[in-house]
Amino acid sequence: MPASEEATDTDQRREAQHPPGSTQAADRPRPLHTALDSVFERVRALTDGEVASYIPELAREDPDQLGIALASVRGTTHEMGDSAAEFTIQSVSKPFVFALALEQLGLAAVSTHVGLEPSGEPFNAISLEEASGRPLNPMINAGAIVTTSLITGNTADEKFDVISAGLAAFAGRDLAVDEAVFESEAATGDRNRALAYLARSAGTLASTAEVATRAYFRQCAMRVNARDLAIMAATLAAGGVNPITRQRVVSESVARWTSAVMTSCGMYDASGEWLVRVGLPAKSGVGGGIVALQPERFGIGTFSPRLNDRGNSVRGVAMLEELSERFGLHMLEHRAEPLSPIGEVSRASEAADADVSARLRGDLKFGDAEHVLSELLPELETGGVLTLDFGGVTRVAAPAARLFRWAEAGARPTDTGEPRLVLHDPEHVLGD
Repeated sequence: MPASEEATDTDQRREAQHPPGSTQAADRPRPLHTALDSVFERVRALTDGEVASYIPELAREDPDQLGIALASVRGTTHEMGDSAAEFTIQSVSKPFVFALALEQLGLAAVSTHVGLEPSGEPFNAISLEEASGRPLNPMINAGAIVTTSLITGNTADEKFDVISAGLAAFAGRDLAVDEAVFESEAATGDRNRALAYLARSAGTLASTAEVATRAYFRQCAMRVNARDLAIMAATLAAGGVNPITRQRVVSESVARWTSAVMTSCGMYDASGEWLVRVGLPAKSGVGGGIVALQPERFGIGTFSPRLNDRGNSVRGVAMLEELSERFGLHMLEHRAEPLSPIGEVSRASEAADADVSARLRGDLKFGDAEHVLSELLPELETGGVLTLDFGGVTRVAAPAARLFRWAEAGARPTDTGEPRLVLHDPEHVLGD
Protein backbone atom coordinates (compact mmCIF):
# COMPACT_ATOMS: atom_id res chain seq x y z
CA MET A 1 0.00 0.00 0.00
CA PRO A 2 1.52 3.34 -0.93
CA ALA A 3 2.09 5.76 1.86
CA SER A 4 -0.16 8.23 0.05
CA GLU A 5 -3.13 6.11 1.10
CA GLU A 6 -3.59 8.32 4.15
CA ALA A 7 -4.41 6.91 7.54
CA THR A 8 -1.61 6.94 10.05
CA ASP A 9 -3.89 8.42 12.68
CA THR A 10 -7.32 7.74 14.09
CA ASP A 11 -10.30 9.72 12.84
CA GLN A 12 -10.19 11.81 16.01
CA ARG A 13 -6.54 12.78 15.51
CA ARG A 14 -7.15 13.59 11.84
CA GLU A 15 -9.95 15.97 12.81
CA ALA A 16 -7.70 17.63 15.38
CA GLN A 17 -5.01 18.22 12.76
CA HIS A 18 -7.44 19.22 9.96
CA PRO A 19 -10.74 20.43 11.43
CA PRO A 20 -13.96 19.52 9.60
CA GLY A 21 -14.64 22.00 6.84
CA SER A 22 -11.00 22.72 6.09
CA THR A 23 -9.97 22.30 2.47
CA GLN A 24 -7.20 19.85 3.34
CA ALA A 25 -9.51 17.63 5.39
CA ALA A 26 -12.35 17.76 2.88
CA ASP A 27 -10.33 17.22 -0.28
CA ARG A 28 -7.91 14.53 0.82
CA PRO A 29 -8.90 11.14 -0.65
CA ARG A 30 -9.06 8.36 1.92
CA PRO A 31 -9.72 5.14 -0.01
CA LEU A 32 -8.76 2.81 2.84
CA HIS A 33 -11.03 4.74 5.19
CA THR A 34 -13.87 4.25 2.71
CA ALA A 35 -13.14 0.52 2.42
CA LEU A 36 -13.09 0.01 6.18
CA ASP A 37 -16.19 2.17 6.63
CA SER A 38 -18.17 0.10 4.15
CA VAL A 39 -17.48 -3.00 6.24
CA PHE A 40 -17.73 -1.27 9.61
CA GLU A 41 -21.25 -0.01 9.02
CA ARG A 42 -22.52 -3.38 7.84
CA VAL A 43 -21.59 -5.12 11.09
CA ARG A 44 -22.31 -2.32 13.55
CA ALA A 45 -25.96 -3.40 13.90
CA LEU A 46 -25.09 -6.94 14.99
CA THR A 47 -25.96 -7.51 18.65
CA ASP A 48 -25.58 -11.29 18.86
CA GLY A 49 -23.39 -12.88 21.51
CA GLU A 50 -22.47 -12.14 25.09
CA VAL A 51 -19.54 -10.48 26.82
CA ALA A 52 -17.29 -13.06 28.55
CA SER A 53 -18.37 -13.47 32.17
CA TYR A 54 -16.43 -16.50 33.42
CA ILE A 55 -13.70 -14.00 34.29
CA PRO A 56 -15.82 -11.59 36.35
CA GLU A 57 -13.82 -8.48 35.51
CA LEU A 58 -14.37 -8.99 31.74
CA ALA A 59 -18.13 -8.75 32.22
CA ARG A 60 -17.66 -5.01 32.90
CA GLU A 61 -16.71 -4.26 29.27
CA ASP A 62 -19.06 -2.03 27.25
CA PRO A 63 -20.55 -4.52 24.77
CA ASP A 64 -21.19 -1.87 22.10
CA GLN A 65 -17.53 -0.99 21.50
CA LEU A 66 -16.35 -1.66 17.96
CA GLY A 67 -12.95 -0.89 16.45
CA ILE A 68 -10.73 -1.98 13.60
CA ALA A 69 -7.19 -1.15 12.50
CA LEU A 70 -5.05 -2.23 9.56
CA ALA A 71 -1.25 -1.89 9.47
CA SER A 72 0.73 -2.46 6.30
CA VAL A 73 4.20 -4.02 6.26
CA ARG A 74 5.41 -0.64 4.95
CA GLY A 75 4.39 1.10 8.16
CA THR A 76 1.10 2.85 7.35
CA THR A 77 -1.88 2.35 9.66
CA HIS A 78 -5.60 2.81 9.02
CA GLU A 79 -8.09 2.93 11.88
CA MET A 80 -11.81 3.28 12.54
CA GLY A 81 -14.19 3.36 15.47
CA ASP A 82 -12.94 2.37 18.92
CA SER A 83 -9.49 1.44 17.60
CA ALA A 84 -7.80 3.18 20.54
CA ALA A 85 -10.02 1.58 23.21
CA GLU A 86 -7.94 -0.71 25.42
CA PHE A 87 -8.92 -4.23 26.43
CA THR A 88 -7.05 -7.25 27.73
CA ILE A 89 -5.24 -9.30 25.13
CA GLN A 90 -6.25 -12.70 26.58
CA SER A 91 -5.68 -15.56 24.11
CA VAL A 92 -4.50 -13.24 21.34
CA SER A 93 -1.21 -13.33 23.27
CA LYS A 94 -0.77 -17.03 22.50
CA PRO A 95 0.80 -16.91 19.02
CA PHE A 96 3.19 -14.15 20.05
CA VAL A 97 4.40 -15.96 23.15
CA PHE A 98 4.72 -19.09 21.01
CA ALA A 99 6.89 -17.05 18.65
CA LEU A 100 9.07 -15.89 21.56
CA ALA A 101 9.53 -19.50 22.70
CA LEU A 102 10.44 -20.55 19.15
CA GLU A 103 12.95 -17.72 18.92
CA GLN A 104 14.60 -18.84 22.16
CA LEU A 105 14.55 -22.60 21.73
CA GLY A 106 13.81 -23.48 18.09
CA LEU A 107 10.98 -25.51 16.57
CA ALA A 108 12.41 -28.93 17.40
CA ALA A 109 12.74 -28.20 21.12
CA VAL A 110 9.38 -26.45 21.46
CA SER A 111 7.54 -29.20 19.61
CA THR A 112 8.72 -31.81 22.12
CA HIS A 113 6.54 -29.98 24.66
CA VAL A 114 3.54 -28.90 22.57
CA GLY A 115 2.08 -30.26 19.33
CA LEU A 116 1.11 -28.48 16.14
CA GLU A 117 -2.20 -30.17 15.30
CA PRO A 118 -5.72 -28.68 15.45
CA SER A 119 -7.67 -29.94 18.43
CA GLY A 120 -11.21 -29.54 17.10
CA GLU A 121 -12.17 -28.79 20.70
CA PRO A 122 -12.98 -25.69 22.78
CA PHE A 123 -10.13 -23.48 23.96
CA ASN A 124 -10.19 -24.79 27.55
CA ALA A 125 -10.47 -28.49 26.68
CA ILE A 126 -8.23 -31.11 28.26
CA SER A 127 -6.30 -31.96 25.10
CA LEU A 128 -3.15 -33.97 25.80
CA GLU A 129 -1.79 -36.56 23.40
CA GLU A 130 -2.09 -40.00 24.92
CA ALA A 131 1.39 -41.17 23.96
CA SER A 132 3.48 -38.02 24.51
CA GLY A 133 1.43 -36.03 27.01
CA ARG A 134 1.79 -32.93 24.83
CA PRO A 135 -1.09 -30.46 24.43
CA LEU A 136 -2.27 -30.65 20.84
CA ASN A 137 -1.26 -27.08 19.91
CA PRO A 138 -0.13 -23.79 21.47
CA MET A 139 -3.37 -21.94 20.66
CA ILE A 140 -5.52 -23.77 23.23
CA ASN A 141 -5.11 -23.04 26.94
CA ALA A 142 -3.24 -26.23 27.79
CA GLY A 143 -0.71 -25.62 25.00
CA ALA A 144 -0.38 -21.92 25.78
CA ILE A 145 0.40 -22.62 29.44
CA VAL A 146 3.09 -25.09 28.39
CA THR A 147 4.47 -22.51 25.93
CA THR A 148 4.62 -19.88 28.69
CA SER A 149 6.49 -22.36 30.89
CA LEU A 150 9.20 -22.62 28.20
CA ILE A 151 10.05 -18.91 28.33
CA THR A 152 13.37 -18.05 29.97
CA GLY A 153 13.19 -17.47 33.73
CA ASN A 154 12.89 -19.46 36.92
CA THR A 155 10.05 -17.50 38.50
CA ALA A 156 6.72 -16.27 37.18
CA ASP A 157 7.96 -12.67 37.35
CA GLU A 158 11.12 -13.49 35.41
CA LYS A 159 9.15 -15.27 32.70
CA PHE A 160 6.61 -12.48 32.51
CA ASP A 161 9.33 -9.83 32.18
CA VAL A 162 10.58 -11.64 29.06
CA ILE A 163 7.03 -11.99 27.71
CA SER A 164 6.20 -8.36 28.43
CA ALA A 165 9.31 -7.12 26.63
CA GLY A 166 8.59 -9.42 23.68
CA LEU A 167 4.94 -8.36 23.27
CA ALA A 168 6.01 -4.71 23.59
CA ALA A 169 8.47 -5.27 20.73
CA PHE A 170 5.69 -6.78 18.60
CA ALA A 171 3.36 -3.83 19.37
CA GLY A 172 6.02 -1.15 19.14
CA ARG A 173 5.16 0.32 22.55
CA ASP A 174 5.14 -0.64 26.22
CA LEU A 175 2.01 -2.51 27.33
CA ALA A 176 0.56 -2.36 30.84
CA VAL A 177 -1.13 -5.12 32.85
CA ASP A 178 -4.73 -4.69 33.96
CA GLU A 179 -4.19 -5.70 37.58
CA ALA A 180 -7.92 -6.07 38.28
CA VAL A 181 -8.32 -8.54 35.41
CA PHE A 182 -5.18 -10.38 36.50
CA GLU A 183 -6.51 -10.80 40.01
CA SER A 184 -9.89 -11.90 38.63
CA GLU A 185 -8.25 -14.50 36.39
CA ALA A 186 -6.03 -15.76 39.19
CA ALA A 187 -9.02 -16.11 41.51
CA THR A 188 -11.12 -18.06 38.99
CA GLY A 189 -8.39 -19.93 37.09
CA ASP A 190 -8.64 -23.37 38.68
CA ARG A 191 -9.30 -25.10 35.36
CA ASN A 192 -6.14 -23.60 33.89
CA ARG A 193 -4.22 -24.71 36.97
CA ALA A 194 -5.63 -28.20 36.47
CA LEU A 195 -4.41 -28.18 32.86
CA ALA A 196 -0.97 -27.11 34.09
CA TYR A 197 -0.83 -29.92 36.67
CA LEU A 198 -1.85 -32.46 34.03
CA ALA A 199 0.90 -31.25 31.70
CA ARG A 200 3.35 -31.30 34.61
CA SER A 201 2.43 -34.88 35.43
CA ALA A 202 2.92 -35.82 31.77
CA GLY A 203 6.39 -34.27 31.76
CA THR A 204 5.68 -31.53 29.19
CA LEU A 205 5.44 -28.49 31.50
CA ALA A 206 8.85 -26.84 31.83
CA SER A 207 8.24 -25.23 35.25
CA THR A 208 6.00 -25.71 38.25
CA ALA A 209 2.30 -25.33 37.62
CA GLU A 210 2.12 -22.23 39.84
CA VAL A 211 4.97 -20.46 37.98
CA ALA A 212 3.48 -21.27 34.57
CA THR A 213 -0.09 -20.25 35.39
CA ARG A 214 0.83 -17.05 37.22
CA ALA A 215 2.94 -15.87 34.26
CA TYR A 216 0.16 -16.98 31.89
CA PHE A 217 -2.53 -15.06 33.79
CA ARG A 218 -0.41 -11.90 33.69
CA GLN A 219 0.28 -12.27 29.98
CA CYS A 220 -3.45 -12.58 29.27
CA ALA A 221 -4.18 -9.45 31.35
CA MET A 222 -1.95 -7.14 29.28
CA ARG A 223 -3.85 -4.19 27.82
CA VAL A 224 -3.83 -3.56 24.06
CA ASN A 225 -5.99 -1.84 21.46
CA ALA A 226 -6.92 -2.72 17.90
CA ARG A 227 -4.01 -0.70 16.52
CA ASP A 228 -1.56 -2.66 18.68
CA LEU A 229 -2.97 -5.94 17.36
CA ALA A 230 -2.70 -4.74 13.76
CA ILE A 231 0.97 -3.82 14.25
CA MET A 232 1.71 -7.10 16.05
CA ALA A 233 0.15 -9.03 13.16
CA ALA A 234 1.96 -6.90 10.59
CA THR A 235 5.23 -7.79 12.33
CA LEU A 236 4.54 -11.46 11.56
CA ALA A 237 3.39 -10.56 8.05
CA ALA A 238 6.68 -8.71 7.50
CA GLY A 239 8.74 -11.76 8.40
CA GLY A 240 9.36 -10.74 12.01
CA VAL A 241 10.25 -7.05 11.54
CA ASN A 242 8.02 -4.46 13.24
CA PRO A 243 6.91 -2.15 10.38
CA ILE A 244 6.71 0.91 12.65
CA THR A 245 9.92 0.62 14.71
CA ARG A 246 11.80 -1.38 12.02
CA GLN A 247 13.10 -3.61 14.85
CA ARG A 248 13.53 -7.30 14.11
CA VAL A 249 11.47 -9.07 16.76
CA VAL A 250 11.71 -12.70 15.57
CA SER A 251 13.32 -14.47 12.63
CA GLU A 252 11.61 -15.07 9.29
CA SER A 253 11.34 -18.77 10.08
CA VAL A 254 9.66 -18.11 13.43
CA ALA A 255 7.20 -15.69 11.81
CA ARG A 256 6.34 -18.33 9.20
CA TRP A 257 5.90 -21.16 11.73
CA THR A 258 3.74 -18.98 13.96
CA SER A 259 1.55 -17.87 11.06
CA ALA A 260 1.12 -21.50 10.00
CA VAL A 261 -0.14 -22.56 13.45
CA MET A 262 -2.49 -19.56 13.51
CA THR A 263 -3.89 -20.71 10.17
CA SER A 264 -4.70 -24.22 11.35
CA CYS A 265 -5.46 -23.69 15.04
CA GLY A 266 -6.01 -20.01 15.81
CA MET A 267 -9.81 -19.94 15.86
CA TYR A 268 -10.22 -23.01 18.10
CA ASP A 269 -12.89 -25.48 16.96
CA ALA A 270 -14.00 -23.01 14.26
CA SER A 271 -10.57 -22.98 12.56
CA GLY A 272 -11.59 -25.09 9.57
CA GLU A 273 -14.64 -22.97 8.79
CA TRP A 274 -12.54 -19.83 9.31
CA LEU A 275 -9.95 -21.01 6.81
CA VAL A 276 -12.67 -21.57 4.19
CA ARG A 277 -14.58 -18.34 4.78
CA VAL A 278 -11.78 -15.88 5.64
CA GLY A 279 -8.53 -17.60 4.72
CA LEU A 280 -6.18 -15.53 6.89
CA PRO A 281 -3.96 -16.65 9.78
CA ALA A 282 -5.77 -15.37 12.88
CA LYS A 283 -6.17 -15.62 16.63
CA SER A 284 -9.08 -14.61 18.82
CA GLY A 285 -9.38 -13.79 22.51
CA VAL A 286 -12.26 -13.65 24.98
CA GLY A 287 -11.44 -10.00 25.64
CA GLY A 288 -13.08 -9.30 22.27
CA GLY A 289 -9.97 -8.94 20.14
CA ILE A 290 -9.04 -10.75 16.94
CA VAL A 291 -5.71 -10.48 15.18
CA ALA A 292 -5.30 -11.54 11.52
CA LEU A 293 -2.68 -11.11 8.84
CA GLN A 294 -2.08 -11.43 5.13
CA PRO A 295 1.54 -12.57 4.76
CA GLU A 296 3.85 -9.97 3.18
CA ARG A 297 1.01 -7.41 3.09
CA PHE A 298 -0.56 -6.30 6.38
CA GLY A 299 -1.99 -7.10 9.80
CA ILE A 300 -5.53 -6.45 11.05
CA GLY A 301 -6.77 -5.94 14.60
CA THR A 302 -10.45 -5.89 15.54
CA PHE A 303 -12.22 -5.28 18.84
CA SER A 304 -15.80 -6.00 19.82
CA PRO A 305 -16.57 -7.66 23.20
CA ARG A 306 -19.64 -9.80 22.40
CA LEU A 307 -18.59 -13.41 21.81
CA ASN A 308 -20.21 -16.36 20.07
CA ASP A 309 -20.46 -19.80 21.66
CA ARG A 310 -16.91 -20.63 20.52
CA GLY A 311 -15.37 -17.66 22.29
CA ASN A 312 -14.81 -15.55 19.16
CA SER A 313 -15.95 -11.93 18.75
CA VAL A 314 -19.20 -11.91 16.76
CA ARG A 315 -18.66 -8.58 15.05
CA GLY A 316 -14.90 -9.14 14.71
CA VAL A 317 -15.54 -12.36 12.80
CA ALA A 318 -18.17 -10.62 10.68
CA MET A 319 -15.83 -7.74 9.80
CA LEU A 320 -13.02 -10.05 8.77
CA GLU A 321 -15.35 -12.27 6.74
CA GLU A 322 -16.67 -9.20 4.96
CA LEU A 323 -13.20 -7.77 4.31
CA SER A 324 -11.93 -11.06 2.94
CA GLU A 325 -14.94 -11.61 0.68
CA ARG A 326 -15.27 -8.07 -0.66
CA PHE A 327 -11.60 -7.27 -1.16
CA GLY A 328 -10.16 -10.68 -2.10
CA LEU A 329 -7.91 -11.13 0.95
CA HIS A 330 -8.16 -14.93 1.21
CA MET A 331 -4.59 -16.22 1.08
CA LEU A 332 -5.68 -18.94 -1.38
CA GLU A 333 -7.47 -16.47 -3.65
CA HIS A 334 -6.72 -17.27 -7.29
CA ARG A 335 -4.27 -14.75 -8.66
CA ALA A 336 -3.87 -13.76 -12.28
CA GLU A 337 -0.62 -14.74 -13.98
CA PRO A 338 2.04 -12.50 -12.41
CA LEU A 339 4.22 -10.08 -14.31
CA SER A 340 7.14 -11.96 -15.78
CA PRO A 341 10.42 -11.54 -13.87
CA ILE A 342 12.10 -11.28 -17.28
CA GLY A 343 12.20 -7.67 -18.42
CA GLU A 344 14.08 -6.56 -21.50
CA VAL A 345 15.90 -9.23 -23.57
CA SER A 346 18.53 -8.08 -26.06
CA ARG A 347 20.74 -9.88 -28.61
CA ALA A 348 24.17 -8.79 -29.77
CA SER A 349 23.24 -9.55 -33.40
CA GLU A 350 20.82 -11.51 -35.54
CA ALA A 351 23.17 -14.49 -35.67
CA ALA A 352 21.87 -17.74 -34.18
CA ASP A 353 24.85 -17.97 -31.83
CA ALA A 354 24.74 -14.31 -30.74
CA ASP A 355 25.20 -13.39 -27.10
CA VAL A 356 21.95 -12.72 -25.19
CA SER A 357 21.39 -10.39 -22.23
CA ALA A 358 18.22 -10.45 -20.11
CA ARG A 359 17.41 -7.81 -17.51
CA LEU A 360 15.47 -9.32 -14.60
CA ARG A 361 13.12 -7.43 -12.28
CA GLY A 362 11.12 -7.65 -9.08
CA ASP A 363 11.30 -9.85 -5.99
CA LEU A 364 12.47 -13.28 -7.15
CA LYS A 365 11.39 -16.44 -5.38
CA PHE A 366 11.80 -20.10 -6.25
CA GLY A 367 9.01 -20.09 -8.86
CA ASP A 368 10.40 -16.96 -10.52
CA ALA A 369 13.86 -18.51 -10.78
CA GLU A 370 12.34 -21.63 -12.33
CA HIS A 371 10.55 -19.46 -14.90
CA VAL A 372 13.66 -17.43 -15.78
CA LEU A 373 15.88 -20.48 -16.19
CA SER A 374 13.31 -22.53 -18.10
CA GLU A 375 12.75 -19.65 -20.54
CA LEU A 376 16.36 -18.54 -21.03
CA LEU A 377 18.71 -21.52 -20.54
CA PRO A 378 17.81 -22.90 -23.99
CA GLU A 379 19.69 -19.87 -25.35
CA LEU A 380 22.91 -21.63 -24.30
CA GLU A 381 22.25 -24.38 -26.82
CA THR A 382 22.99 -21.99 -29.70
CA GLY A 383 26.58 -21.42 -28.58
CA GLY A 384 26.46 -17.83 -27.36
CA VAL A 385 26.85 -16.32 -23.89
CA LEU A 386 23.77 -15.68 -21.73
CA THR A 387 23.97 -12.81 -19.26
CA LEU A 388 21.32 -12.49 -16.54
CA ASP A 389 21.33 -8.90 -15.28
CA PHE A 390 20.05 -8.57 -11.68
CA GLY A 391 20.35 -4.77 -11.65
CA GLY A 392 16.56 -4.33 -11.57
CA VAL A 393 15.91 -7.00 -8.93
CA THR A 394 14.92 -5.89 -5.41
CA ARG A 395 15.48 -9.20 -3.63
CA VAL A 396 16.30 -12.83 -4.38
CA ALA A 397 15.06 -15.42 -1.92
CA ALA A 398 17.71 -17.93 -0.83
CA PRO A 399 16.14 -20.94 -2.66
CA ALA A 400 15.97 -18.89 -5.88
CA ALA A 401 19.57 -17.78 -5.46
CA ARG A 402 20.63 -21.41 -5.12
CA LEU A 403 18.92 -22.26 -8.42
CA PHE A 404 20.77 -19.47 -10.20
CA ARG A 405 24.12 -20.51 -8.68
CA TRP A 406 23.54 -24.14 -9.63
CA ALA A 407 22.74 -23.08 -13.19
CA GLU A 408 25.92 -20.98 -13.26
CA ALA A 409 28.02 -23.87 -11.99
CA GLY A 410 26.48 -26.35 -14.43
CA ALA A 411 26.81 -24.24 -17.59
CA ARG A 412 29.45 -25.59 -20.03
CA PRO A 413 32.19 -22.95 -20.64
CA THR A 414 32.99 -21.55 -24.08
CA ASP A 415 35.77 -22.98 -26.23
CA THR A 416 38.08 -20.33 -24.77
CA GLY A 417 37.17 -21.26 -21.19
CA GLU A 418 34.99 -18.21 -20.56
CA PRO A 419 31.71 -18.68 -18.69
CA ARG A 420 28.66 -19.31 -20.86
CA LEU A 421 26.24 -18.13 -18.16
CA VAL A 422 27.05 -14.79 -16.52
CA LEU A 423 25.17 -13.56 -13.46
CA HIS A 424 25.57 -9.77 -13.40
CA ASP A 425 24.76 -8.80 -9.82
CA PRO A 426 25.83 -5.19 -9.17
CA GLU A 427 23.78 -4.84 -5.93
CA HIS A 428 24.74 -8.31 -4.60
CA VAL A 429 21.11 -9.43 -4.32
CA LEU A 430 22.19 -13.04 -4.86
CA GLY A 431 24.22 -13.04 -1.67
CA ASP A 432 27.50 -14.87 -1.28
